[in-house]
Amino acid sequence: MIPRALFGRTGHDSTRVIFGAAALGGMSQERADATLDLVAGRGVNHIDTAASYGGSEDRLRPWLADHRSEVFLATKTGERTGGAARAELERSLERMGVDQVDLIQLHNLVEPDEWATAFGPDGAVDALSRARDEGLVRFMGVTGHGLRIAAMHRRSLERFDFDSVLLPCNHALLGLPEYASEYEALLATCVERSIAVQTIKSIARRRWSDGPNGHFSWYEPLTDPDAVARAVRFVLSDPRVFLNTSSDARLLPLVFDAAEADLSRPTADEMVADAERFGVTPLFDGAALERI
Repeated sequence: MIPRALFGRTGHDSTRVIFGAAALGGMSQERADATLDLVAGRGVNHIDTAASYGGSEDRLRPWLADHRSEVFLATKTGERTGGAARAELERSLERMGVDQVDLIQLHNLVEPDEWATAFGPDGAVDALSRARDEGLVRFMGVTGHGLRIAAMHRRSLERFDFDSVLLPCNHALLGLPEYASEYEALLATCVERSIAVQTIKSIARRRWSDGPNGHFSWYEPLTDPDAVARAVRFVLSDPRVFLNTSSDARLLPLVFDAAEADLSRPTADEMVADAERFGVTPLFDGAALERI
């Protein structure tokens, strides 16, 4: 079975692999139902989606009608003003056919101007806090991409007591000293305050040479089973974090298999060898490659 851990201070015993429901965005309902049955069959009890993930929330609706009580359900809003964030949350609830989500997250809150709007008067943070008080959501989080996000999350946590954060983690990114330093500082804060840490891009290989169009994921993932297993172990060997799965649903069995096996950390030599063999490079560079 996939191991579980308390998801921060929420009290929920989440599987340490969280299903990234972006994978459902471009699927037929039939394939989405089969994917969700696979996820549930492997014991995964935490689903992470977003309003912007294509048809993901719509694809979840039929399955949630029978299984809502079995999962911790998270979604995201990319809106920064209060009125727009509230409206998007209400649309998400309607699309999924639920009265409440367990976690609402501010999606990719990285840019300073957007950050100022979200935390300002009539911003998204205050609006979602009111939605929490009304019972539409139970907890609040913040997510993001790129090399600046760990530092931005720390800034966000100085302003508001979020229940979770989400950011990239893999061997290539943690090989960048500045990112690794900010990442570790963020994790220390989160451990101290019982804030859940979700990680993404665990099995990222590199950006597509021909661009993201026509692919299941905007980045090229690893597909070699042994390399995927080592990449998953690299992340999950750290008991402080959770791993969110890729939007390429074909790789779910490999990730689940790895999470059910020995989670000892791969050696540095093993990870370097995979990087050299498969051409693994960081997805972000702090400049031109920062936005997806």
